[in-house]
Amino acid sequence: MSKRDPKIRIHDFDEVDQGISDQNAVLEASRCMECVRPLCVKGCPVNIDIPGFIAAINERDFRLAANIIKKDNMLPAICGRVCPQENQCEGKCVLGIKEKPVRIGALERFVADWERKNGARPPHIAKHTGKRVAVVGSGPAGLTAAAELARAGHKVTIFESLHAAGGVLTYGIPSFRLPKGIVRAEIDQVLKLGVELKLNHIVGRSIPVEELLSYDAVFLGTGAGLPSFMGIEGENLNGVYSANEFLTRINLMHANRFPEYDTPVINGSRVAVIGGGNVAMDSARVARRMGAKVYLIYRRREEDLPAREEEVKNAIEEGVEFVCCANPTKITGGPSVSGIECVRMEMCDADDSGRPRPVPMEGKDAKFTLNVDVVVEAIGQSPNPLLVSLMDNLERGKKGNVIVDEDGKTSIPHVFAGGDIATGAATVIEAMGNAKKAAAAINKMLE
Repeated sequence: MSKRDPKIRIHDFDEVDQGISDQNAVLEASRCMECVRPLCVKGCPVNIDIPGFIAAINERDFRLAANIIKKDNMLPAICGRVCPQENQCEGKCVLGIKEKPVRIGALERFVADWERKNGARPPHIAKHTGKRVAVVGSGPAGLTAAAELARAGHKVTIFESLHAAGGVLTYGIPSFRLPKGIVRAEIDQVLKLGVELKLNHIVGRSIPVEELLSYDAVFLGTGAGLPSFMGIEGENLNGVYSANEFLTRINLMHANRFPEYDTPVINGSRVAVIGGGNVAMDSARVARRMGAKVYLIYRRREEDLPAREEEVKNAIEEGVEFVCCANPTKITGGPSVSGIECVRMEMCDADDSGRPRPVPMEGKDAKFTLNVDVVVEAIGQSPNPLLVSLMDNLERGKKGNVIVDEDGKTSIPHVFAGGDIATGAATVIEAMGNAKKAAAAINKMLE
């Protein structure tokens, strides 16, 4: 896929990757080896018939390719953009042993974009069963569960606490990676299955838990909305944000266009982003588009970054300065941020993740300070506690996650859960895979 010039794209929030043409899509599809035992399908958390839709592209039957994908995934334009294909379907492609794997993600995106431009058609819906299912949360898990259950003929209602649907797809992932028009278009496709969406509904507050439990089945997909902090001195200063808050203010509330929109954000000239995952990359790249000099502080080496390689490359192209093998120890200033003190780290033996274990270096030369006026902490999130804390008899883990079995069933007989609320923070497609399993179990129970 072609990408926009970084010198131009850092001044707006338009999409960076531009997709591929019809001709290149067919050429790429022709590289598929049509394996008898396609490992790529096993690498896909929602088990799309990858060889099937690629074969349809090779025959230039893009409508058929779209229909094949949507049998298993109602959010293909989203997944084609944000899935870590290199670790999933493309990572399993046997062609990748000797050369580059088939670019499955680019092909999925191409098909979804083609269908959107040429008229999307909803899949078959089973006869109405008379059963009612409540889905809490309209993120990737909630949307997937709702789509699967609506297609099975159940009456599905999604309760969303915010004023816009999409969950992390809307408030978390920036438009330059995932345009909001595409998110809205794919949500509309789910709603056309007969799903009812109720925005501004906080279950447990505006909607009693008892009303929720009156449904024949309930799916909890409230995600991981509780941010983590380092617990260092100075985190209460003005100008310190969690990545959740920082990205929500920009992506959902349009703080980058204040005062045209009501929600402000401190527009720092020098910003430190702490973390090394995709959320950290998103935060850093957003700050660059706000005009800041951006430091990304990560306690391990650059090659240990958990973020997608493509996102790291994009951040570097856009001028984010990586400060690796460093860990913050204090945020200075008062009442606003004026700097961040760090200590250099050395790498020791591998830890449980297989990466080297960072240990602070000794001596005065190991410490340094960066002059910044905004700090964004992107070091992880925990499951959203707002609803689950109000549900009696709902078993939870030490980190606040809802305990589920392999089918997504919770300790309450007709209540299921999936996505980050059950697993902790994970990828969009992993949340969708969990939701599909839970929806299948719900459907079996209702039958």
